[in-house]
Amino acid sequence: MPINNNDILIATTNPGKVSEIQSCLGKEFTLHNLKEFASIQEIEEDGKTFEENARKKAIGYSKATGHLTLADDSGLVIDALNGAPGVKSARFSGDKLPNEERTLIDHRNIKKVLELLIDVPAEKRTARFVCCMCLAKSDEILIETRGTLEGIIIEEEIGTNGFGYDPIFFVPSLNKTVAQLNQDEKNIISHRGNALKNLKEQMKNIF
Repeated sequence: MPINNNDILIATTNPGKVSEIQSCLGKEFTLHNLKEFASIQEIEEDGKTFEENARKKAIGYSKATGHLTLADDSGLVIDALNGAPGVKSARFSGDKLPNEERTLIDHRNIKKVLELLIDVPAEKRTARFVCCMCLAKSDEILIETRGTLEGIIIEEEIGTNGFGYDPIFFVPSLNKTVAQLNQDEKNIISHRGNALKNLKEQMKNIF
């Protein structure tokens, strides 16, 4: 049955992520985030894969709020670190401290990655961003998608756009880090952008 309500809860408190998703999906959808539901209990991301975490969040927050919910789990997979940070990307350097700003967490995570790769040569610093998305309404999974972006981890931060590991993720074909791209450029090539394109195409069959 088609869904007429174009309001979607994005299962995040990260404004950068909401902005990226809004840019890709367009103004036909009204997006909400978890900050609008202050009393809601946080869904634990204890899955072993990005897909498991995305499903768990989409279903959990949809059931808790009654809203159509889009959740993603995304992260950085570094070959030289046997796939780390992986599903632990957001908390790689430890849990969020009380009142700690998102940018401070990002810098802590970046610092840890660079320290672990300090003796790894450039040709072995291959990595990829992975994004898995799940759109759910209560217990029903409506759409699942996956997107990736291949790159190399450089030795220092370059660029001020984006968030997370963007400043150290270099895309050889563009000769830039993801943090040097504007929003439109990032949407074209990013792991989340690729997952969202697939999502938007499939959403045509639902809305």
